[in-house]
Amino acid sequence: MRINSFFFLFFISFLTIHGQGNPLVTKDSVQQRAWVEATYQKMTLDEKLGQLFMIMVHSDQGKASAERTKQLIRDHHLGGLIFSTGGPVRQAQLTNEFQKHSKIPLMIGMDAEWGLAMRLDSTYAFPWNMTLGAITDNAIVEKVGHQIGRHAKRLGVHINFAPDIDININPKNPIIGNRSFGEDRENVAQKGIAFMKGMEGAGVLSSGKHFPGHGDTEVDSHKALPVIDFSRERLDSIELYPYRKLIKEGLSSVMVAHLSVPALEIKEGFPSSLSEQIIGAVLKEQLNFKGLVFTDALNMQGVANYAKEGEVELAAFLAGNDILLMPLDVPKAKAKLLEAYKNGRITENRLAYSVKKILMAKYKVGLHRYSPIKLDNLYKNLNSLEDDMIYEEAIENAITVVKNNVSLLAIKKLENKKIAYVKFGDDNSDPFVEELNKYAKVTQINGKDIATLKAGLKAYNLVIVGFHKSNANPWKSYKFSKREIDWLQQIAAERTSNLILALFARPYALLDIPTFENIDAVVVGYQNSKIAQEKTAQAIFGAIEAKGVLPVSSHSDFPVNTTVAVPSLKRLGYSIPERVGLSSSKLAQIDKMVQGGMDSLMFPGAQVLVARKGKVVYNKGFGKPTYDSDEKITTDHLYDLASLTKILATLPLVMKMEEEGTLELNTTFEELIPSFSKSDLRNVTVLKALSHYGRLPAWIAFYLSTLDENRKPSAEFYRNQVTDGFSVQVADHLYIADTYKDSIYNRIGRQTLKANRYRYSDLAFFVMKKYIENTYNTDLGKLANDFLYKPIGATHTGYNPLKRFLKSDIVPSEDDNYYRYQRVQGYVHDMAAAMQGGIGGHAGLFSNANDVAKIMQMYLQDGYYGGQQFLESRTVKKFNTCYFCGNNVRRGVGFDKPEPRGGGPASKLVSRKSFGHSGFTGTYTWADPEEDLVYVFLSNRTFPTATNTLLIKSGLRTRIQEKIYEAILN
Repeated sequence: MRINSFFFLFFISFLTIHGQGNPLVTKDSVQQRAWVEATYQKMTLDEKLGQLFMIMVHSDQGKASAERTKQLIRDHHLGGLIFSTGGPVRQAQLTNEFQKHSKIPLMIGMDAEWGLAMRLDSTYAFPWNMTLGAITDNAIVEKVGHQIGRHAKRLGVHINFAPDIDININPKNPIIGNRSFGEDRENVAQKGIAFMKGMEGAGVLSSGKHFPGHGDTEVDSHKALPVIDFSRERLDSIELYPYRKLIKEGLSSVMVAHLSVPALEIKEGFPSSLSEQIIGAVLKEQLNFKGLVFTDALNMQGVANYAKEGEVELAAFLAGNDILLMPLDVPKAKAKLLEAYKNGRITENRLAYSVKKILMAKYKVGLHRYSPIKLDNLYKNLNSLEDDMIYEEAIENAITVVKNNVSLLAIKKLENKKIAYVKFGDDNSDPFVEELNKYAKVTQINGKDIATLKAGLKAYNLVIVGFHKSNANPWKSYKFSKREIDWLQQIAAERTSNLILALFARPYALLDIPTFENIDAVVVGYQNSKIAQEKTAQAIFGAIEAKGVLPVSSHSDFPVNTTVAVPSLKRLGYSIPERVGLSSSKLAQIDKMVQGGMDSLMFPGAQVLVARKGKVVYNKGFGKPTYDSDEKITTDHLYDLASLTKILATLPLVMKMEEEGTLELNTTFEELIPSFSKSDLRNVTVLKALSHYGRLPAWIAFYLSTLDENRKPSAEFYRNQVTDGFSVQVADHLYIADTYKDSIYNRIGRQTLKANRYRYSDLAFFVMKKYIENTYNTDLGKLANDFLYKPIGATHTGYNPLKRFLKSDIVPSEDDNYYRYQRVQGYVHDMAAAMQGGIGGHAGLFSNANDVAKIMQMYLQDGYYGGQQFLESRTVKKFNTCYFCGNNVRRGVGFDKPEPRGGGPASKLVSRKSFGHSGFTGTYTWADPEEDLVYVFLSNRTFPTATNTLLIKSGLRTRIQEKIYEAILN
């Protein structure tokens, strides 16, 4: 009978705590109840009272501070600690130490609203709530919450005082601002639910704050007591709305703010954290909240000045709080609680109600089977690749366009744009400028005064103003200076150019701008992090779509929920491998492979690029331009592409001409060049010639016939400076006779057909070049530039690069000791192309890996790129077809293709639909439609001598390609 009575009382006591809707109840509730009850029964009154306190500690304070904390734990049986500033390893070490001194494991808390970096160095900072508030897909917010929860759990943190669900209606709010999801109650509630579920899913308790709502005030409760002077109806419909929603979804705890709320508490100037009416009647009864109730920090001036030390903590507990956060003096406060217990102000039931809830929470987070934090790999676990993936996805989805006059965004028709960038703000802008320049040439214009600045901008027809403010924390200054506002208005008034404003600060900064009448586009990036700057640049150029929604009213022109959807133009974006289903660790093996190539003297330097699913995820420069150079290869250096010219310059124009009916695949050489009417080559068709099945000679060493008996450039053909009839520059101080171009084609016309088999030949591209130039009466270089490179944003691509770039920007291809007798740098390595003034149909193009990838991506996207259809889909398919595979010819029309039996230039892992080309100087590019993958390898293996064939023999380019395919995850 006594046993039955015990169990009856046992369950009755827990019904009040474990009732329906209690977020602290675990799935194994019977075991939880048993542990809680057993633990409680063993506790002394002193231990029970100690559980109510959670004090602040810092891992960056000295040994004396740690010893004082240990003493408090031992003497007063503290329920928990809230960690503030410091570092993760130090915090983990201290947590393990502190837990050793606690009879009942301590509950560890932190303010980590945007991650552990809110308090700790060497940890990850996720986007602020205001940024997350702009995202329409709440699943992304849940991912962020989950990752923050994982970090907290890894560091032994059991409760994160997040999410902040204040509705930030007041732009002048000094303490909330960016910590809020916004001013739309539904958006705040839904974001709060998503964040909470993510964090709880990681095993960390959530805490909604700051109850009953700190969003519409201009007073910081750390310094004074804010007054929330609104009607009960307003509070129910706005401030309390998110709490109602989150409580229904299982919010673990609520933090009660220090606010004066007259509509809820009749005592004038009485802090909500001490109000039984607000905590008991509103939170617990009306909102039916059964989870833990925390005070906000009791050392804040909004409450600390209300009563003497100890009295505040007692009042807070009597009001209905379970845990007293950051009390000023634990011994005094505890003594006051003990006195109140002894005189009956605190009953045993009241004490048991809170202590058992605390024990339930400790069980839920696993403290009933406590184990110390493992220090191994702690830093690595708290700074992972997955963090970058989640951060990047969040930022991509947050970027918000609030104005887009004449559809200026995303920027199209790059061939018509001359773009300037002007920096406003006091923080770093380098990532933004660098990313912009991946898409077009963007020049930063500076000026000590507005007159100088305006004068510098006159040469440009598009101006991008970036406003960059500190990303250190959400409380940093975000406003434009008066000078910046004035300058912005004056720049906007100059209607000779379009103006884009990119904001890397909280959206409230826009409130101070008088008018947006002459500002054509406004894009909000929210934060000035590296990723936010990069992604905003990508959105401006259409590499990603802009789909964020403004979470707060930022101007009379831009009310809350303003958005202008800007679709992607399918330009290449830039990301990390795992975002596109590739393994970073496996791609990192490319570094070793390239280094091995350099160590083996295959080449002095290289660029390697990998793109998948429209995003460049690997783009690196290796080595040096020459073996004895002090300079390092960057991704901006230009390489001689050699035969990649065929598919990146000549072929696109041939494809367009075929598409327009100017030529056909069965058009013959005689039709292309009438002077070939009596040539043995007259009936060779475009199809067979470009498939390398036209029975053409592989190569003609034109230059040999222009050398004298000493094998030096003959005076008959060359001059060392420009003179009449000698204006075609071959190299420094070397000019060939203008008439020699005709000699080249005369000699081609005299060739005889070779055996009817596959034979790689340059000569078809000589013919294509001549036909193209004759048709349009313009040189191939200008035609390719106007048709493709300028519109596509291939700013580093073209013939004769010394006309636009410094020699030091161009990688040398050879120390020539057989024809030009000099270092070949900035001039095409191929002799025949050089003899044509550097512009060959088969060679002569210079570029970097990034630009090559853009053109290959255009092919991969069936001729579409950057909002423009360069080629029809059927055209790309027609030319990427192997017409003579049955005759052992693997080639498409101009494109190289994988060898069906293996052993060709491509890995055996590529698909049959893949295509690309290789080049004599050590270059290679390949695209695979099935894997949506582009690979570029550029090197100067011909330096210092073209006789070095180690790269070719090693198959390194193909082996790297194989490694890329091995890196595919999904």
